[in-house]
Amino acid sequence: MRVLGVHGVGNFRTGESSAEAARSLALIWRAALEMRLADCGLETAVAYFADLLRPAGKQGAADDLDDLDGFALELAREWFEALKPPQEIAAGPGTWPIRQAVSWLAQSRSLGKVPTERFVARFFKEVATYLEEPTGAARVSARARVAQAWAQHRPQIIIAHSLGSVVTYEALWERTEINVDLLITIGSPLALPHAVFPRLQPGPEVRTPGRPPGVRKWVNLADPGDIVAIPPGGISQNFAGVDVDRHTLISAFDFHLAKNYLASRQLADAVRGLAAQGESCESPVAEESPGHGRPP
Repeated sequence: MRVLGVHGVGNFRTGESSAEAARSLALIWRAALEMRLADCGLETAVAYFADLLRPAGKQGAADDLDDLDGFALELAREWFEALKPPQEIAAGPGTWPIRQAVSWLAQSRSLGKVPTERFVARFFKEVATYLEEPTGAARVSARARVAQAWAQHRPQIIIAHSLGSVVTYEALWERTEINVDLLITIGSPLALPHAVFPRLQPGPEVRTPGRPPGVRKWVNLADPGDIVAIPPGGISQNFAGVDVDRHTLISAFDFHLAKNYLASRQLADAVRGLAAQGESCESPVAEESPGHGRPP
């Protein structure tokens, strides 16, 4: 089976061309997928776009909340409101309320404060770069990378993680000639109110959000601890034609990490469901307790 992956945030690969980075990520994705799908003869490629989200002159910039610009801070505040914080978290200018938010989030979910701050900074810098302009260069070029990778590899399955699910969703609606048997979105912020959902192109006011016309089946997977894939059930509630929307434990740790989603029983079940319709894929390996088998 041919699989096309579309990565999420934090995947910029220093010192590699876009083609080299795509090949490197494809090896990582294939290794994770084969934790449960080694018998399926997967041919895995990845559409790489992280280089398009790096502003000139900031290639080595640290992931710090102080580095967020106004639009990125706006998105971060809208994300935090969707988490329904306690009322005592103060509102105000700058990064102070976001730092308070991260401290509360890290404590309430037993996360490390510093890595959580870094993740939030990285996530919203890249999301803001992509979403800032409806026809901005990064947005147009990232969608084109997905379409080019599809044309080159002709996958039966697209697996899109995190911000990659937003890029993929828009690309599939823009290029309706793209046909796939199965779209799997993992750790997706597509339904994130205010921050992402109303900014999709074309927006909800133009077209009712739903499964792209070239997609036969849409499966969404989200760990309940994933701080990006919110609100729970939001994909099926806000998008028509979603066949499966599962919010179940993927990993006890690193619950937004792509490789844990890729190696999960839930994703393997979705792929094997397609295989049962005609592809070569044998019986699944012995089950493990969900969420606690972490790929090396």
